[in-house]
Amino acid sequence: MSRCCIFSRVRARVRRGFVGVVAGLALVAALVPAAVQAQFEHLPDVLQRAIESQRLPPDNVGLWVQRMSDGEVLARLNVDQQYNPASTMKLATSLAALHALGPDYTWTTEIWATRPVRDGVLRGDLVIRGTGDPGMVSEEHWRMLGQLRQTGLKRIEGNVILDASHFERTAGDPSDFNGQPLRAYNQLPYALHVNANAVRFRVRPERGGDGVNVTVDPPLPGLEVVNRLQPVHGSCGAWQRGIRFHANSEAERVTLVGDYPVNCGDYELLRSVLDPEANHAELFRLHWAQWGGELTGEIRPGVLPVLYDEPILRHTSRPLSDLIRVSNKWSSNVMTRHLLLTLGARHSTPPATVEKGREALVETLRELGVEVGGMVIDNGSGLSRDVRMSAAQLGAILQAGWEHPQRPEFQSSLALAGLDGTLRNRFRNSSQRELRGRMHLKTGHLNEVSAVAGYVRTRGGEDLAVVVLVNDSRAHRGMGQNLQDAVLEWAHGL
Repeated sequence: MSRCCIFSRVRARVRRGFVGVVAGLALVAALVPAAVQAQFEHLPDVLQRAIESQRLPPDNVGLWVQRMSDGEVLARLNVDQQYNPASTMKLATSLAALHALGPDYTWTTEIWATRPVRDGVLRGDLVIRGTGDPGMVSEEHWRMLGQLRQTGLKRIEGNVILDASHFERTAGDPSDFNGQPLRAYNQLPYALHVNANAVRFRVRPERGGDGVNVTVDPPLPGLEVVNRLQPVHGSCGAWQRGIRFHANSEAERVTLVGDYPVNCGDYELLRSVLDPEANHAELFRLHWAQWGGELTGEIRPGVLPVLYDEPILRHTSRPLSDLIRVSNKWSSNVMTRHLLLTLGARHSTPPATVEKGREALVETLRELGVEVGGMVIDNGSGLSRDVRMSAAQLGAILQAGWEHPQRPEFQSSLALAGLDGTLRNRFRNSSQRELRGRMHLKTGHLNEVSAVAGYVRTRGGEDLAVVVLVNDSRAHRGMGQNLQDAVLEWAHGL
């Protein structure tokens, strides 16, 4: 056979192979849109385009929109697939707490004396027993010690014992989640928390810009603050305004270093710089002295060995219906974790554990008619890489909350779009002005996670439950929030 014929046959085979490859690619190209289109079958075109415009793979989005009046589902996507819901998990924990504990539930902090108080003097130990009051802040603690002084006690010649045994100490460290132990949102539960173990540092330029002052709220007497900030004129966009923050909890010392742009005005840092026992101890010294009280002994952790006849003081927290507004509107992880442990203590017996809390939460959700299969609760706050929930399950929680006798308390605990809580800075564009105040929503945000769930009032006066869960490597970089806005605007416009 001639070389010419051989080359002709080779070229023909190559041509047939190339045509086959092109045909195969064309077939795949034809099948992929069909599969995606089938996935988008229960999604309005405008929402499909919104997902595509953010270049989000459809598998990475869970979406649920349901009309409350008749239960009709208006839009859905991957509704049974499990996603990380981030802080929208707080919807489950707060609704379960409302249902199982009641809106009027309160936490009690008891103060006991191991010997009788005579002539204003306690020649024994004072024991403070906490039950996990999630709303114990400086003002409440100060008021509680004022009530203690009003019993006639002035001088404590023994020790002050901090009994936090109502909660079993959670294993782990505040740095376990993301390596940032000083962040207030990372703090672990503690039955005698005050201010959720957080301290506010206010940085303020001196008049004339010649120096930088640092103040601490509350002004813990044993906390040393070393201010090495240098005043400069510069950009306001640097991380933490250029402040480098170092804390030594054992030495109870905090150091602030860096060049601070005084032309940028004041700045605040909320940080946890002491362990919970030391933080409570410093607040006791501060507030007890402000009320004219005296203490000659130490302040240390311990357990009241014997229950005496009666505590000398019982301090009652604000009711649950008030506190879940802080938990949900401002997404307080510490507070929500206390709710979970309180559910566990009520469901079983103290000391409360995370496992008891999970069991109580699952049982309560079942009572509310929520399908819990596949759900992973972890710590109840959503600050976790392991927590999982589907869009349909979150939708069922919203429906259960809508039908619950405490619906007003539950709904009003969510952030109002564009007005307060985690949504106070959203919907600022003039085109979004109509959305403000028309939605009660819970947001969720972690690296690679963006979520929102709650209630939307439409232009036509209908109420909808809306859930958007995005788990994607770029979800936290704007794509997730952009999709949320598109879904919420569409829902409101119905």
